[in-house]
Amino acid sequence: MKLLERVCAVGSDVKHLQVGDRVAVEPGYPCYTCSACLGGRYNLCPDMKFCATPPYDGSLCQYYCHKAAFCFKLPDHVSLDEGALLEPLSVAVHACQRGKLSFGQKVLVCGAGPIGLVNMMVAKAGGASVTITDISDSRLAKAKEMGADAIYHVTSRDSRATADEIVKLSGYSDLTIECTGVESSIGTGLWATKPGGSYVQVGYGKAEVNFPIVAVGIREI
Repeated sequence: MKLLERVCAVGSDVKHLQVGDRVAVEPGYPCYTCSACLGGRYNLCPDMKFCATPPYDGSLCQYYCHKAAFCFKLPDHVSLDEGALLEPLSVAVHACQRGKLSFGQKVLVCGAGPIGLVNMMVAKAGGASVTITDISDSRLAKAKEMGADAIYHVTSRDSRATADEIVKLSGYSDLTIECTGVESSIGTGLWATKPGGSYVQVGYGKAEVNFPIVAVGIREI
């Protein structure tokens, strides 16, 4: 859910926003009191109230009420379209931070959809060379247009064989960011990550998947 709203009313204690402001909305807000919140990792709050995630309603309504602390005023030079991309961009920034992205690394991004593309862009901005995969030629063409160093069109569900082809193309990755949630793609990402490398799971698919756990453990991914 990517929320971009215009403020129509504020509570008496809200000081940083006023009526008429354009705001990007972080769609979930936590309890503020649990160990995760107090430890600075409020995104892991077990009592997170997330927009459009039952039992909580979404924002497809005339008026939507949200915690002011999670509404961020857009500066004048940021358009509404750009503001709407802040939430997916934050996903990519968080993924790269969790993977400890550093300058000069080789990064593999599995999936060239919107989330895959913003992960690619954040990794590129951090000084990495990026290989990106997908099953769609048009998505791969867009990724190349946006700066991908290498692209790979996935045609097989054999994750090990696909990983071998990717390694031949651009070498083992220091960091893999998997953005599809597809079981075969998860396997490919793990096999294509170098021993001692990092792997971040961003995409979600089935609740349970099979993956090469022994290879992950032996290679300390």
